[in-house]
Amino acid sequence: MPNPIVPLRCLVVDDDPLAIQMVEACIANTPFLALVGTCDSAVAAAQVLRTTSVDLLFLDVEMPVMSGIDLLRTLQHPPLVVLTTSSQSYAVEAFEQAVIDYLVKPLSYGRFLKAAQKALDLTATRTTPAAPDGADFTFVKVDTKLVKVLFDEVRYVEALGDYVHIVTGQSKLIVYSTMKAVEEKFPPALFARVHRSFIVNIKRVQAIEDNTITIDAKQIPIGQTYLRDMLQRLNKF
Repeated sequence: MPNPIVPLRCLVVDDDPLAIQMVEACIANTPFLALVGTCDSAVAAAQVLRTTSVDLLFLDVEMPVMSGIDLLRTLQHPPLVVLTTSSQSYAVEAFEQAVIDYLVKPLSYGRFLKAAQKALDLTATRTTPAAPDGADFTFVKVDTKLVKVLFDEVRYVEALGDYVHIVTGQSKLIVYSTMKAVEEKFPPALFARVHRSFIVNIKRVQAIEDNTITIDAKQIPIGQTYLRDMLQRLNKF
């Protein structure tokens, strides 16, 4: 008998009460979604995200004081994100922030359901066998196959749209997942997030210069918010 689907916990952020009501109604009509709260500003949402477990964020782009895009830039480990906007002009920024989809207002339930299903599929692909505590490996799903990944062989992980590339000394694995999911699988003592789009194996870092990390001739950007922590961790090796 198949396991029941655990609903994705959703937070809705929008400064328009009618838009919030519309998304709430869509969530209520979708069995695999559950509403955990609403916020009328990105500032309020930042506070909620620090204390509440959220799987899926429905986020308005155009808000005063702090925009939805600005909020995403402050989050080191964002949940899955669907942007809501009155203009398609934000599509490029949506891609740059690695959101899974964007919806143009006024929302239609059919289009909403497509975005929600995409989030559910992404969550499902993260369900792989858990490695034993202290193991030197994990499993990732590549297409329909589970592939064993040895931590020591991984050089870096790069996010590209809806996928992540796990680069080892011998191969590049293309995994339909989020950076957050990969980060949760990899031991924090060995791996570090250095950019919204990159995780690196600390032991494989060959040089850091001008906010750039070198690993096997690959030049990887390091964000200012990550640089100090990275330098401290390298000094411990």
